[in-house]
Amino acid sequence: MPKSEHNYLCMLDAVLKLFKTGKKSLPAADDTEDAMSLPVSSEAVKKVFENCGDLEVRTVRPGGGAVKAVLCYLDGLADVRAVGRDIIRPLTEKERFDGAVGEGEIVRRLLDGALFSVPCRERRSMAELAGDILRGGCALIFDGVGVACSYEVKNRIGRGVDKPENEKAIKGAKDSFCETYRLNTALVRARLRSAEVKIYECFVGRRSDTKVGLVYIEGLTSAEFVKEAKKRLSQIDIDGLLTTGDIEEYMTGAGPTPFPQMLITERPDKFCMGLLEGRVGIMADGLPCGLMLPAVIGEFIKVPDDNAEHFMTASLVTLLRFAAAALSLIIPALYVAVTMYHQGMMPTKLILSVIRSRRDVPFSTMGEVLSMLVAFELLQEAGLRLPKSIGETVSIIGALIVGQSAVEAKLLSPAVVIVVALAGITGYTMPDQDMAAALRLCRLALTVLAVISGMFGIVAGVIMIILHLSSLETFGVPYTAPFSEGNAREILQTLLRFPLKSVKYRKAYMRTRDRRKQK
Repeated sequence: MPKSEHNYLCMLDAVLKLFKTGKKSLPAADDTEDAMSLPVSSEAVKKVFENCGDLEVRTVRPGGGAVKAVLCYLDGLADVRAVGRDIIRPLTEKERFDGAVGEGEIVRRLLDGALFSVPCRERRSMAELAGDILRGGCALIFDGVGVACSYEVKNRIGRGVDKPENEKAIKGAKDSFCETYRLNTALVRARLRSAEVKIYECFVGRRSDTKVGLVYIEGLTSAEFVKEAKKRLSQIDIDGLLTTGDIEEYMTGAGPTPFPQMLITERPDKFCMGLLEGRVGIMADGLPCGLMLPAVIGEFIKVPDDNAEHFMTASLVTLLRFAAAALSLIIPALYVAVTMYHQGMMPTKLILSVIRSRRDVPFSTMGEVLSMLVAFELLQEAGLRLPKSIGETVSIIGALIVGQSAVEAKLLSPAVVIVVALAGITGYTMPDQDMAAALRLCRLALTVLAVISGMFGIVAGVIMIILHLSSLETFGVPYTAPFSEGNAREILQTLLRFPLKSVKYRKAYMRTRDRRKQK
């Protein structure tokens, strides 16, 4: 064999050996899955959590005897002080295990409450045991019998109960949901002290394994809603549930639409009001809010504080919100259509005033309005994303200094600034930010249609929006209910706030089992 060919073969053999050695030194992608199928043991736990620096393992002797047990937990998820106080210290007390012979007897005593400070669960499956550890549990493993005792010593990570930031409460409760799931369920239980309030729990996310709770009132909420919600919840197949969108897009089953189809709130009182109306609520660990469905368009414009106000005042404010939503949607498009195509619709003095204000402006009406709408969105996004103090400064500078300078420099006409500012102010009256964002998107689309064909474009755009809203539904409930149901009393209850004593029944479109609210 030639020397060069021999050297080549030697080099190839060395590379193959190196590759094989490297492959053995690294854990395979399915090593964790293989470890999950092993019997319960401390070695299996170490293999599952291989290369996890936060895994804490220590050996303890129950009662100071000869039997050894291995204690495993993840530092940070488990409360270290609770582990020492409620598990290790009582575990080493001799009197608790007097007369216990063998691991089986010790396990039996532990399951019977030898450590009574925390609940104990028996685990004979590695998948269940690993899940407990990942949720903040502490595992006491007995290798001889292949059994583990799992204790919940979860470290409460996150904020406590605080004031709501996005939904201001004037006369209502001042607490809000936080990122801790069990604290959120407690806030609901504190308001609805009834055993009929049921919480169906499951875990969603292949890798996040997020706890999700489906909350409803048995005997009130429609059984169809509960069944469909459980079905859709079980069909969510994603790597991690980390945002509200991960729930909303799977639960509503809606196609492409800018309009929100789930009520999202950070206020427990509003969440409980939705449950009492017959809705299904959803809460997830790590999300500081509650989600409710089905949702209809009128509920996005009403607020819980309406019930705290006098019914006349609340009715007037509710009507103002509906009118503001319509004005926010149509004002810029109407201005463009009238000034570009239908000048005869304007009074003579008004059209002369508009002409004088636009005399030295170099841009067309279309360019002015569209550029102002885009600038308004940019200012809003900048104020939202920047830190609070800087965001307020940017908003003031953009709205006052830059806007006024643009008018004085004859780059924009005062009428356009007024129209866009009025559209923005009316849009800010929307209590729900998702609905406000949908209105802004439709406002821009209507303005473009007005540029193309004037009033005809506006009418066509409004008709398309109405048709689109009429096609939406969640759990069989039309998005436009009760307006599409033809129930005059329920339509008036949506537009106005009736005296509470006169509201005897729940909404018919919610299909509740118990429609009567009060005698």
